[in-house]
Amino acid sequence: MIYLELFTTFFMIGLFTIGGGYAMLSLIQAQVVTIHNWIDEKTFTDIVAISQMTPGPVGINSATYIGYTVLQQSGAPEMMCILGSFSTTIAVVLPSFIIVLGICRMYSRFKNNTVFEGLMSGIKPAVVGLIGAAAIVLMTKENFPDWKSWVLFAAAFAASWWGKANPIIVILAGGMSGLILY
Repeated sequence: MIYLELFTTFFMIGLFTIGGGYAMLSLIQAQVVTIHNWIDEKTFTDIVAISQMTPGPVGINSATYIGYTVLQQSGAPEMMCILGSFSTTIAVVLPSFIIVLGICRMYSRFKNNTVFEGLMSGIKPAVVGLIGAAAIVLMTKENFPDWKSWVLFAAAFAASWWGKANPIIVILAGGMSGLILY
């Protein structure tokens, strides 16, 4: 039964998320922490942190890890936990796959349609809002940024926005600064 619940929940998350993995995080948090109470807030924050460190999209990595964790916490055997990971991963990816397949088939017919162009333009601000919501959801008491983090953020933003710095250089400089400051 839990597999069907996990699959349905993550299928709906995948279906209603526009903007990628970070936009998906606030929906995942609402479902798995608030509505279903499958995991607590700290575990969710840890899962997101680990999902960011592993290769691949953060939303899919989070879904995979949550599927495993929910079953592990319920006392399921290892193979059942892996099946939970598989279930959530397939569920969160399947809607996008179906939608993209349909769009590819229809794009050539509608690419010059003003309604279609307007729809695509209207989606952009919604994506920014969903990513902002994910950032706010992740700012819990345990990981609220201190003044050093804000300084690093401001420096990275300025270097990227106005200085047009290479993102790899910004990441490396941020990592080195973090090592020195912390």
